[in-house]
Amino acid sequence: MSRLAQTDGLTDVQQEILATVRDFVDKEILPVATELEHRDEYPAQIVEGLKELGVFGLMIPEEYGGLGESLLTYALCVEEIARGWMSVSGIINTHFIVAYMLKQHGTQEQKEYFLPKMALGEIRGAFSMSEPGLGSDVSAITTKGVRDGDDYLLTGQKMWLTNGGTSTVVAVLCRTDETGASDGDVPPHKSMTTFLVEKEPGFGEVRPGLTIPGKIEKMGYKGVDTTELILDGLRIPADRVLGGTTGRGFYQMMDGVEVGRVNVAARGCGVARRAFELGVAYAQQRHTFGKPIAQHQAIQFKLAEMATKVEAAHAMMVNAARKKDAGRRNDLEAGMAKYLASEYCKEVVEDAFRIHGGYGFSKEYEIERLYREAPMLLIGEGTAEIQKMIIGRRLLEEYRING
Repeated sequence: MSRLAQTDGLTDVQQEILATVRDFVDKEILPVATELEHRDEYPAQIVEGLKELGVFGLMIPEEYGGLGESLLTYALCVEEIARGWMSVSGIINTHFIVAYMLKQHGTQEQKEYFLPKMALGEIRGAFSMSEPGLGSDVSAITTKGVRDGDDYLLTGQKMWLTNGGTSTVVAVLCRTDETGASDGDVPPHKSMTTFLVEKEPGFGEVRPGLTIPGKIEKMGYKGVDTTELILDGLRIPADRVLGGTTGRGFYQMMDGVEVGRVNVAARGCGVARRAFELGVAYAQQRHTFGKPIAQHQAIQFKLAEMATKVEAAHAMMVNAARKKDAGRRNDLEAGMAKYLASEYCKEVVEDAFRIHGGYGFSKEYEIERLYREAPMLLIGEGTAEIQKMIIGRRLLEEYRING
């Protein structure tokens, strides 16, 4: 176990879970991650192993067959998995967000139907807010859900679905016609509804009115499928409105994204820690001017800066998770943790890349993969600029002056 990124105050159960996940990462993920990533191959065997470990049900309550663990436990597991291969943590995260939204906001029937199978990984989740021309402006979505008898008809186009092809349930945010919405009396965020869309895994027309065109080609974050989602009069029964009430979708999605930001921070921590491990090991093996480059002050300075960033990001991520677990508002801490961890991850990975010199540019070295993966964290679950907006607004609330 490394000296960096340790977490005080964990229970024996938490330590055992983390040790099990860490061992799985070292034995089952790290030896094959780079080869699978270069082939852009879905890590089916790794996913099956994680199912057996119970990772897909970590935060699902025990009454529904999960482990009932905390957000902190989950985030620390994600940190370990991202240290092995960030794409695998992405496969779990979207599933986790949908399960969390169901646990917090679903009807009793929805919980009893979805959560036991999600805990086993038999039902796999994805969620969908973004649209092709939308960017970070979620309140401007145009995908619509129109009432038709006992059903809704969904029409529109969604973008950037992680697990879009492999998932079997997608939480889709749509605009619905609430009373007063059409004449502008209802704010945009109060006319949104989350629908639970069940589908078969795969690509093409996976059910009437629902098409997953295919995987989006990416520079990194490979293996996991990222897709579009096209809705053309997709018929969804009214009992698949999350929580049973329309107009609550924006709040439900933001609640899910808030815990998702802790997850992205954890991913940044894991990737940064792996980059540090690669850098500090290579610095002791590579010789220049008659000695290991680790003995050159310039390299020691880099290692010192990298380690400090790894430690700082981990501490902020843990703090954000613990606040949420305590039932306290954590949007400020989650935004700060996500922002800092993603920025520091990029910087630590680049420093490890520089330590490797020309070899860092070779696909034979793992750092090349990390160098392509780190930028995704700067935009996933809200860009760095969005995080700074959230942080700034919350600070002004906290430090508002009178008069």
